[in-house]
This record gives sequence, structure tokens and C-alpha cells, in this order.
Amino acid sequence: MERKSHWEKVYTTKQPTEVSWYQAHAEKSLELIARTRIGEAAQIIDVGGGASTLVDDLLARNFQNITVLDISAAAIEKAKARLGEQAQQVTWLEADITQVSLPNHRYDVWHDRAVFHFLTQAEDRRKYISALHGSLKPNGYVIIATFAPDGPLRCSGLDVVRYSPNELHTEFGDEFHLVDSFSEEHPTPFVTTQMFSYCLCQRRCSPAVPYS
Repeated sequence: MERKSHWEKVYTTKQPTEVSWYQAHAEKSLELIARTRIGEAAQIIDVGGGASTLVDDLLARNFQNITVLDISAAAIEKAKARLGEQAQQVTWLEADITQVSLPNHRYDVWHDRAVFHFLTQAEDRRKYISALHGSLKPNGYVIIATFAPDGPLRCSGLDVVRYSPNELHTEFGDEFHLVDSFSEEHPTPFVTTQMFSYCLCQRRCSPAVPYS
């Protein structure tokens, strides 16, 4: 099934709380965003964040420049309905991350929980990383979470690629410094668990600005 059609079907037939990757609050992501020490005016993009509650918690923390990108219009509409008038404070992009054109060097933080592992084709991963490289500021941060080596082989009826933190960091290249990484045991709404790998990376600049 074509990628967009697949995800539109998911979000028109299920509530956000009925997918395995659902989190009431993206605590680990919020912790890593806080560690970057970006200010409230920083530019943040949440890739694949259509129905995620991360945007709610970022707004509650007074972040002013949040972009949510998702391939599914239905996922975005569910988030907008949940946020009500607050949705007007967010930039919403309905797009496939492997095809989108993003502003050059716009974002201070690129966040992705559970999109990258669905890119099973090397060419799609190359396009994703090209979009990241083009739109992330020098010294900007990447926060990415995928299924870990002991995580699921498939999700939402699709094959996935599982990554250790080092494998995940390698995908992004030497331009990025691995600041921290860890595993998370995610409890699904179905009383099962999924293992995730998280990486926090900082884009190197010349001269490199180390994280402290």
C-alpha cells in the first residue's frame, strides 16, 4: 500500500490512543529537549508528530515556534481538534519527510519518535537525512527514537529497521556528535512492551561547539 494511504487508513480507523506507540506524555523526548537548553523562541520540528501529545507539552512549556510534520492529514486534524484554539500557535505540515522541501537551516531541534525505523529502503533514508541536513541549523540538535535491536520486527503491518544507538548515530554521519543515548521500555496500550533506542546528537560546526 502506498505510504500516505496506509497512514491515512490508520488514523481514520483508530484513535491516537489505540496505536502501539501512543504516549500520554513523551517524557523521554521532553527530557532530551530540556537538555539542549534551547530557549522558548527556538525552532522545533516534530517529524511524524501528527497525533502525538508532544506538541501539547511543548506549548505548555511556552515554546513559541513549533512545527509538526506528518504524512497523514487525519493525524494532524486529530491533534488540531485536541488542541482547540492553541492549534493556531503551531505550524502544521502535511508531507512525506522523504519528499518535503523544508526551509534552509531553520530548525534548532529536529525530533522524531518512530518514523525513521519505517524507512526500510536506503534511498528513503538518504532523502530523510538530506532533509535533516538542509533544514537543521549549525549546532542544532537531533532527537530520534527507533525500535531497538530487541524491539518489534514489524509495526502497524509494516516492516521496520531496528537500531542500536551506535547504528542509529552512524546513519547520520560524522557531521553529528553523539551527545547521549539510551534504551526505553515503552508500555503499549495493549499491555505489552516495545524496546526503543534514543539518541541525542548535535550537529558539528567549524569550529565544533561541544555540548556541556
